[in-house]
Amino acid sequence: MSYIAEYQRSMNDPEGFWRKQAEDLDWFRFPQQTLTRDADGVGYWFADGEMNTAYMALDHHVKNGRGGQLALIYDSPVTGTKAKYTYAELTDAVARTAGMLADLGVVKGDRVIIYMPMIPEAVISMLAVARLGAIHSVVFGGFAPPELALRIDDAKPKVILTASCGIEVKRIIEYKPLIDKAFELAKHKPQSCVIFQRPQANAALTAGRDHDWAALQAKAKPVGCTPVKGSDPLYILYTSGTTGKPKGVVRENGGHAVALKYSMSAIYDMKPGEVFWASSDVGWVVGHSYIVYGPLLHGCTTVVYEGKPIMTPDAGALWRVCAEYGVKALFTAPTAFRAVKKEDPQALLMKPYDLSKLLTIFSAGERLDPPTEAWLTEVSGKPVIDHWWQTETGWAITANLRGVEPMPVKSGSSTMPVPGFDIQILDENGHEVGRGTQGYIALKLPLPPSCLNRVWGDDNKFRDGYLSMFHGYYATGDGGYIDQDGYVFVMGRVDDVINVAGHRLSTGEIEEVIATHPAVAECAVIARDDDLKGQVPMGLVVLKSGATMDEAVLQKELVTRVRDAIGAITCYKDTVVLARLPKTRSGKTLRKTLCNIVNGKPYTVPSTIDDSGVIPEIIETLRSKQFVA
Repeated sequence: MSYIAEYQRSMNDPEGFWRKQAEDLDWFRFPQQTLTRDADGVGYWFADGEMNTAYMALDHHVKNGRGGQLALIYDSPVTGTKAKYTYAELTDAVARTAGMLADLGVVKGDRVIIYMPMIPEAVISMLAVARLGAIHSVVFGGFAPPELALRIDDAKPKVILTASCGIEVKRIIEYKPLIDKAFELAKHKPQSCVIFQRPQANAALTAGRDHDWAALQAKAKPVGCTPVKGSDPLYILYTSGTTGKPKGVVRENGGHAVALKYSMSAIYDMKPGEVFWASSDVGWVVGHSYIVYGPLLHGCTTVVYEGKPIMTPDAGALWRVCAEYGVKALFTAPTAFRAVKKEDPQALLMKPYDLSKLLTIFSAGERLDPPTEAWLTEVSGKPVIDHWWQTETGWAITANLRGVEPMPVKSGSSTMPVPGFDIQILDENGHEVGRGTQGYIALKLPLPPSCLNRVWGDDNKFRDGYLSMFHGYYATGDGGYIDQDGYVFVMGRVDDVINVAGHRLSTGEIEEVIATHPAVAECAVIARDDDLKGQVPMGLVVLKSGATMDEAVLQKELVTRVRDAIGAITCYKDTVVLARLPKTRSGKTLRKTLCNIVNGKPYTVPSTIDDSGVIPEIIETLRSKQFVA
């Protein structure tokens, strides 16, 4: 079938299209209601179906005689450890871990926070929670205690599953002190914390609260799968908002399973038994969708990699893993490719490896810049496919459907809308603009399966944050255009969220931390372009009157504050002291103007500026610090 025919079918008969995809899954009771809508036009998919996502991803394959096939490969260059699990072995490990959680009182609808490094137990934990019909919320292990505490208070988990440590290239990060601090900060107190002890660090257990993973596992008995409705939540995943308070994106079981199963064949051209590797972390949406659920729902082999694209041990790491395990499709962020390119520009470290089984390289998480795309295409000889999606959707909004009809690649474009997504480019008044004209990228309601239809614990936040801008549309928060051939070009965020190596970070959140420094009167955080990370935050601060402070000392202290409050993932390092910030007469700081100045882009000084003389002052200061040419 052609792409156009597939897409039009999804537009003309969405219920029939998605009902057909749902037939590829093993339901306990097939849904009678394919789609229902509320007064706002928000869609709810397969609400009355009965199922269990872990059953579909594991037990179904064992039941159908494929228990001996590899389900999961663990490769950890930072520990020198490798392991493999068949579908039967992974099912048994998940069932036993679910039994461990059941012994701690976890039942259907309870929340469990998972704060884990990239080890098999992270995947096992997610599937075990799903097996019980409970709701998991995975928090990236690099987040600082205040961020973890926010998520504890919002999700109100009964149990936290964690490990004694995570391992970076040159250091061990002990998780127990971070967990203890988060418990101290959080108002909600989880009943239990289960710790998987790793040999690199041993965590002391807090009596009455903490449990040793191995000890509980030894006593636990495997349990079966709890039936849930298609509309019941599978997980909560937090994403930064412009206010600094994270939003809990809710993913429902039914639509999620249907969309991911479809995407594995339609987008990634994968078949059961083939090896798929999403080089990400389970803490991010890519890890949820394409390390854990997507590949396993489709009967593929997935790779869990505890390492980096460089330094573990070198810039040939990605190619080594692909060759060793016969990876067919590699999916990672442009940041990883930029790091490899920086370390190995001639791709000499790729040459020793047999990449004949690697057919396609996929990129997402941030815009794939044309120079990186061109380099990777040249050195690998493989199609390099950009596709665009969000935490909120859980899968691609635009893509090159390799399993339906491979399309010609256009540099800078993530190709065309995925079936189910009705993409419109709107002006600020909500009117459609012509081809080639930039505007706001909006998705006409109802959204296809897997997309969020609520924010955990706050229905108003969902409507205010996503539906209020354009009536009848979901506002993506991204800007871009559609060209004459129908290709979509996503140009970047239209709000103040910085995309650091594919991780969305709120400028407002970073500003709040910087503003706590006793010498800082006010500040603005902007996104500075970075060859490796895509963007990095940069702080522009005004000191309090009379405050005298060495700029190097201030910079060091602010780096420490941001790292302690939010985490090293911010990559915050640059601070410039200014005499004043440019503002409008109403007091709004001209962040976009500052951002364009720092990044060498054209800018206009708005007529509403309070004092036009401030801009030349700032440019001179930035030039003296060598931040502008």
